[in-house]
Parts: sequence; C-alpha cells; structure tokens
Amino acid sequence: MTKTVEGYRVGRSVPPDLYGRGVPDQTVSIVTDALDKWFALLDNGEYSSDFASPPLARELALTLERREVLCRDQMVVRLTFVAAEAVDLPSWSPGMHMDFQLPSGRKRQYSLCGDPADRRSYTVAVRHVPDGGGGSAEMHSLELGAGLTVRGPRNGFPFVRGGAAVFIAGGIGITAILPMVRSARLLGMDWHLVYCGRTRDSLPFLEEIESWNSDRVVVRTNDVDGIPTAAQLLAAAVGGAVYCCGPPPMIDAVRLAFDDVPATHLYFERFSPPAVRDGVEFEVQLVDSGTIVTVPADKSALQAIREVKPNVAYSCQQGFCGTCRTRVLVGTPDHRENRLTPEEQHDEMLICVSRADGGRIVLDL
Repeated sequence: MTKTVEGYRVGRSVPPDLYGRGVPDQTVSIVTDALDKWFALLDNGEYSSDFASPPLARELALTLERREVLCRDQMVVRLTFVAAEAVDLPSWSPGMHMDFQLPSGRKRQYSLCGDPADRRSYTVAVRHVPDGGGGSAEMHSLELGAGLTVRGPRNGFPFVRGGAAVFIAGGIGITAILPMVRSARLLGMDWHLVYCGRTRDSLPFLEEIESWNSDRVVVRTNDVDGIPTAAQLLAAAVGGAVYCCGPPPMIDAVRLAFDDVPATHLYFERFSPPAVRDGVEFEVQLVDSGTIVTVPADKSALQAIREVKPNVAYSCQQGFCGTCRTRVLVGTPDHRENRLTPEEQHDEMLICVSRADGGRIVLDL
C-alpha cells in the first residue's frame, strides 16, 4: 500500500496555508493523506466473484408446461412456464411481475404468483376479458409447449418483510397479493387479508385462501355482501402497511380513506388503467392516414385511437412500460408520466396517459 500511496503523490503539491507561511496547509495535507490511503486500500483489494450481483436477465425464452383452470366460472387459468433450456431462472420476490411478448406482438404484464423458492418455473394467473385488448384471450389460447419471450422479473409493488400488514385484493388482483400473504404467514407477521370479487365462482385461489386462519381472512362478494366501502376494506388497518391491488374504484377508495386510519404506509398496484382526471377534449391526427380522432375529456388518447386503429401497440395503460411510446410531429403534449426524460418529452409521448391541453396534436401513427 505504501508504494501505491507514494505513486499518488508524484508530481502533486499541497497549496500553502491561508496565513501566508511557506508551508503546506495542514488541513489539506491531513485530508489528502487520508484519501490517498483510502484509495490505496481500494486499489489493492482483490476482486471476488462470490460477492458479485448476478447478471440482470433482460430476456428469457420460456415454454408453457402446465395449464390449469382456477375458478368455477372458467375465466381464470394458471399458466406455468419453464426455461426453454434447463437452467435456473432469475430469482424474484412477492410483488414482482413479468413482461410477456405474445406471438401476436402484443406485450402484457402479469404478476408472478407461484413459489419464489422454485427457480425452475414461473407461474402467472390470467383472467379472460372478452372485451379487452386481446392479450388475455391470447394467453388463454396458448397450447402446451408454446414458447414465449419474457422480460423481468420487475417490481413496481414492493413488499416489506416485517411489521403488521393488511392485504386488500379485488378479483384477479389476488395474483400480486397472494405471494405476499404466503410470505407474511411464513415470517410470522401480524397480517390480515380482505379478498373481494363479483361472486365466489369468479374468485381464483379461494380454496387455498379459505384454508388459512379464518380470523385473519375476510372474503366478500358483491352478489351477497354488496360493494365494500373503504371503511370495510380498511377495518383491520390499525397500524403497519396496507397493500392493495384490484380495480381502480377499489384503489381510489382506499387511497382517499387511508389518511383516516392509523396505518403508516400504503402500497398499491393497478390491473387496469386509472381514470382520467382534469382532462380536456382535444384532437389527434394520425399522420399515416390523416384521420382526425377526437379524444373526450374522460378518455385516454390510446382508448380513442384504438377505436379507429385497433392494432396500435400498448400494454400497461398506466404510463410505465413504454410500449405505447409515440413520436409527436406537431403540438405540445401534456405529459402525465415519469418514464420519459425531459429531452424525450420534446417530441414523444406515452399515449396511454399523456394528453394535450386542447387543440390538436399530430402523431406518427
């Protein structure tokens, strides 16, 4: 280390002190000497791959191995994928999801709902939405042995391992919540689950959930109990964190009422696009055809454009995945996302959430 420190000092001088004396400044000398020795320690350290982070998997080739119907209305299937090659898959934790590239070119996100300890497979559960964008129908129609390319895992819905937790799931939102509750049970956390849906026949994983501690689980269905109020959803939130995943009205109700309960943290994830707030009507012109589309104040540009151009690419509908990123040729967007850089926002927008403040914009579509 001594030779390394001496090497740093070759050709370098410490400035004189502030009192005009012809000696190096004492404070600068001490600080410089300390930094020299610190950097020498770093330079002389030996690299060990044992402490290196694993490489981030950008794309994976998966094959559909199992397909199971999960609920009585037949609308939810559990799909288990394995690596095309017999290798361990990247690890994941509760709340993470995968980006699926479907054979049609569509991109969709699905929460992982299997066992994080299983490094040989990824499991998702998908509800078929007949009037959706076609992604769920395509997932349901996959045949065993079908190959897909996926990206991830990624996490936009973190789970904190400790403390008290109230989990609120609506319908297929249970897929993101389920691994969290399983983990909370294993950790011995103070947890409660509120699981809501239209009918019992529509609720996946119900048999497993009702096998848990009955005093910690509340199952509500709209046909029997009515649509739950925020107070009913948050009744057990006497401290700790609240995790919520489900339809936008449920999430909005929980968010508005959260300040009235003694819980300290709120985490949520949407499975469908949020409602448009403070929107104004504007026009979008599609440059390829010249078609002019009117975007109502309560609709997204993506929704309006899909009525005349149904094959336009999209995925999350919430402004984070970037699939619907589109060049703006004329006009100034009202950006309602945080994904694009300020430079990118000059001539691009995410049409699933961003808008225009009236007038017309021309898009490269």
